[in-house]
Amino acid sequence: MRSFFNIALLFSFIACVIDALHIEVPALPRPEPVCIRDFVQENQLVVVNINTDGYKGDGQRLDITIIDSVGNSYATRKDIAGKVKVAFTSQHNAAIDLCFYNYQEQQWKKHGSREASVRLIELEVESGAAARDWNALQASEKLKPVEVELKKIESLTGEIVQELQYLKRREERMRDTNESTNSRVKWFSIIVIFSLVGFGGWQIQYLRHYFKVKHII
Repeated sequence: MRSFFNIALLFSFIACVIDALHIEVPALPRPEPVCIRDFVQENQLVVVNINTDGYKGDGQRLDITIIDSVGNSYATRKDIAGKVKVAFTSQHNAAIDLCFYNYQEQQWKKHGSREASVRLIELEVESGAAARDWNALQASEKLKPVEVELKKIESLTGEIVQELQYLKRREERMRDTNESTNSRVKWFSIIVIFSLVGFGGWQIQYLRHYFKVKHII
């Protein structure tokens, strides 16, 4: 029983740890967005931790927009620098895009320094159980460390169940779509075959009548 509990705690720790992503966003007068995509479930807490170098007024203006593939806009922050945290609750089972825009300001062009032409960003996206403040929960409910770990495991298990249910519903929709497509293709093929047979029979009768009229046969 103890070994099982240790394995569960290890699984919880591995599932909650997310390595930060390091990206470079070049500064341009008309920058193209540098986007990172992640998938989240519906009604799930998402926390985006951003840590950038540079500072406001250094000749670069770093903006971020967060939208999902459905079209919902969750956040827009302009001229961010240092540590920034953005939290929101997802509205759909969809992919979210975190897009960075690094604008090169006019006054910086005079300096011509290449060292400041790029913003280094450390990005960490947490969702679901990993995004919750377990320390605050432990303090408010006066829980023991073991009880907190059990709550983490319970939350992670619930998310896994929701994910499996979502995949099951998606598989059912895809199966229904395939069956409907197969049925339509089958009937379309039958109609095409009967149309070709009917057209061939009509063409034979027309040619026989034509040849008879012309006294060829």
